[in-house]
Amino acid sequence: MSEPSDHRDDLAGLIACPECDLVYTAPQVAMRQRAVCARCHTVLIAPRRKAGKQLIALALTVLILIAAATFFPFLSIGAGGMHHDASILQAAFVFEGGLSVLSIAVLFFIVLIPALRLVLLIYVLAPIIRDRPPAPLARSAFRLSESLLPWSMAEIFAIGCAVALVKLSDLADVVFGPAAWMFAVLVVLVVATDNLMCRYSIWASLDE
Repeated sequence: MSEPSDHRDDLAGLIACPECDLVYTAPQVAMRQRAVCARCHTVLIAPRRKAGKQLIALALTVLILIAAATFFPFLSIGAGGMHHDASILQAAFVFEGGLSVLSIAVLFFIVLIPALRLVLLIYVLAPIIRDRPPAPLARSAFRLSESLLPWSMAEIFAIGCAVALVKLSDLADVVFGPAAWMFAVLVVLVVATDNLMCRYSIWASLDE
């Protein structure tokens, strides 16, 4: 009767590269060192001391920036004596009729989904950094957080707007508002969060 348990233990010691699916026996990696895939050079394990606290701090900062950037003016456009300020929330509800679905998509992809992903990450990490047992359904919450990653497009929206507004500046006077600069900072912090996160270490903590 011990074979199923032994089989699960063997699988628990394996790690698959998220990019090329090559499977390895998970090595012991010291703090500030990295285990890298030999085929595609993707970082597989990169534990860092106090990374959980840093991730929570970054996640809270990004949440605050997302909330503020939603309501503050994103840009100001002036042409022909006319002047107009627009926030992300206002822009999302510009569409009417059949195009109203775009309003929902804009809010979900650049506001709600990124915020939900960060809230789930905080929920998972908060007990871990306090050396307490994982929160209820923490594994499901972290799995959902990871599955939302391809749909979290706040930084993509910021970069796309920057490119579009540079071209629009030839036709009108365009001034970036506070929300635009918040999104610029947000992009940097999102990249820093992804680079700091060691998913293998989080899963290992949840297994414990």
